[in-house]
Amino acid sequence: MLSKGMDIRPEIHADIDAIYQLTQTAFAPMPYSDGDEGACINKLRADGDLTISLVAVEAEAIVGHVAFSPVTIAGVSDNWFGLGPVSVAPEKQKTGIGSALIKKGLAQIKSLGAKGCVLIGDPNYYCRFGFVGDGRLTYRDLPSEVVQWLSFTDEKPSGVLKYSPGLEV
Repeated sequence: MLSKGMDIRPEIHADIDAIYQLTQTAFAPMPYSDGDEGACINKLRADGDLTISLVAVEAEAIVGHVAFSPVTIAGVSDNWFGLGPVSVAPEKQKTGIGSALIKKGLAQIKSLGAKGCVLIGDPNYYCRFGFVGDGRLTYRDLPSEVVQWLSFTDEKPSGVLKYSPGLEV
């Protein structure tokens, strides 16, 4: 359950180091992490590809973060966005912070006119937001069920997914 004292807001310049540290800490125990998630966010920001960057703040501390950046599908940049990374402080995980960040970010990209959103992740978690991993999208040699999409229109994406250069490390 979310704390009543938690706020979700866009990142500000003063948040950059805290976002990096939070992301590194949150991903450190993950077996699929290669340890560069914090650097990827910084690269997206430096490249101008960090379209939406939201932080969850509780008691003046950043306890969560989510990033959204442009993607291409089948070589075309057509107003689709990638979700991720999403990070929550280890002691705050499983309290709804990640879900709240994702929902707010999805609403924001939709309000910007996005056609939809894609991600690489656990289908058991992301299905609650409407994401589908049905094999229409491919990414490297990953299993089709983890390469997921959510359309805000009737369009169903198909083809090879490519993230912004900051995430294609």
